[in-house]
Parts: sequence; structure tokens; C-alpha cells
Amino acid sequence: MKVSIVGGGGLVGSCAGFALQAGRIVREIVLLDVNQELAEGQALDILHGAALISDQVVRAGTSDDYKTSDCIVITAGLRRKPDESRLDLINRNVALFRTILGDIKTAGVRKDAIVFVVSNPVDVLTYLAIQELGLPASQVLGLGTVLDTVRLRSMLSARLNVPPTQVGALILGEHGDSMVPVWSAAQIAGLPLDKWPGVTSTLIAEVEKRTRGSGAEVIKKKGGAGFAVGVSIADVIHSIALDQRRVLPVSTLQNGAYDLRDVAISVPTIVGRSGVQGHVEVDLWPKERLALQHSGGVLRETIDKVLKG
Repeated sequence: MKVSIVGGGGLVGSCAGFALQAGRIVREIVLLDVNQELAEGQALDILHGAALISDQVVRAGTSDDYKTSDCIVITAGLRRKPDESRLDLINRNVALFRTILGDIKTAGVRKDAIVFVVSNPVDVLTYLAIQELGLPASQVLGLGTVLDTVRLRSMLSARLNVPPTQVGALILGEHGDSMVPVWSAAQIAGLPLDKWPGVTSTLIAEVEKRTRGSGAEVIKKKGGAGFAVGVSIADVIHSIALDQRRVLPVSTLQNGAYDLRDVAISVPTIVGRSGVQGHVEVDLWPKERLALQHSGGVLRETIDKVLKG
């Protein structure tokens, strides 16, 4: 599989490129950036470690690479400022994103190409990509709440001193302020979270609060997220490349799941080689379902105001 990363010179794009190299699954990794020299430098740095990791092709590229890419990952965008919500980014990022979409359309893409949106605000930009690229909606998806879910699982594991890989927890909805942690389904080693020793409502509230603010915390302390988002991107791409059909909380166009319609938002989604292969709708606590519908309403309002207004 050939993966082209738009914005590959930046922190998120380069971390995704390295995570893909470490994953040893995709065959070719191409970094594209408005700063060609930066993309070349990042590709060269990743390539220098190839002898210890894999035999993949890693290089900088141009828009000509779109037409032969199996997966196009868009990470380019203006950074979120400290204390700025992801939705506040939209007016600063839509023009840039439309330029990228225009370049992709001009170059042309394979009929079976997957477009994977990471740029923020990811749900709104995923919806925009679906509307403007002319690809089937199933072939366009966004990172959504994958990163939020990974953060929640990792921080919960740290508080309870259990292996992160044994924590089963999920966040749905908007990748932003209205995200919805699904505590009703949370587990550790297959056992209900609420029955695990040491778990209290106070601990759950603290972990949720830390998760909601974790993006801003990383930006404040180091300038921007890179490592966790990089491995999150690679995890989704691996599910596509291997046709694993795993259930992931990616952002996709909704047409009825949880009564959500005409909005790109994260619900449990089956992800395989052809992209979105279906959604899984399981019972939630009433307050979680209402919160998810509220999250969809928040995004719908933003789409109507910014993209259609």
C-alpha cells in the first residue's frame, strides 16, 4: 500500500510517517508539504533508520503522487492555540483545506483511494471532503475520536496501574468539547470497569476531565501533539491496509445511526480496505445517547454556519 501524507513536513505528519515505518505494513510512505525542503528533511530522517526497521520506500513527493496513492492522509493545517477549541479553528483552516482538496481533484485519484482526514476541526473538514471530492462517502473518513479514545485508555490505565492494552474504553461524538466518553461499556481485561478495585465515580470524573483537556495540555507544554496522534493514524491505516474490519471510532458520514444524519461524527465504525464498511449501533445509557445527539447537533450547527452559510 502507498500512503501519501499531506503536511508530512509538520509534527503530526512526520510522526505518522515514522509510526507507519515502525508498523512495517504499508509499502511506500510519501511526505508532501508546502515546504518541500522540510518534507525532504523529514523523509530523509525517517529513511536513515530504515536499516533497523523495514524495507519500505520513504520519500518526499508532490501532488503527482495523489493519482497513484492507495491512501491520502491530510494532516496539514494551522495549529490550535492554547485555550482555543478545535471548532474555533474552522474559519482559519477551511480555506487552506479547500486548496488541498482542489489539488487532489486536479491531480486525480484512484477509484478505490481512501482519503483520511486528520486536520482540525476534523469532523467538519471530513464532511467538507466528502462533499467536495466526489468520492463515495465510504472512502472518506476522519481520525475523529480515535486519539481521544487512546488518551482515555492510557490515562485510565495509569490511574489504576493496569496495562494500557487491557483497558477497553471508548469516546464517541465530536473530536472536541462535546465528545462523549462511553462509560457504560468500559472494561478492564474484559471485566466491567465499575467493579474493578479502586474505581470510584470521583476517579472516573477526574480521568474524563484530564482527557478532555489533554490536547490543550500538550499544546501548552510542548507546542503540539505528535507521538500519540502518529500512532493513532497508523492504527487506522493498518486496519485499512490489512482489511482487518476492526471497529474504530473514526469520523464518517452518518445516515441514521443513533438518529444522526448528514453530519460527519464518530460512532463505532467497521474499517477495512474499502474504507467504511458499516456502523455498529449498541445500546448506550440514555444520558450518553442524548449527549451523542447533542454532539451531532453542535457539528450540524457549525456546518450550516460555516460551510453552507
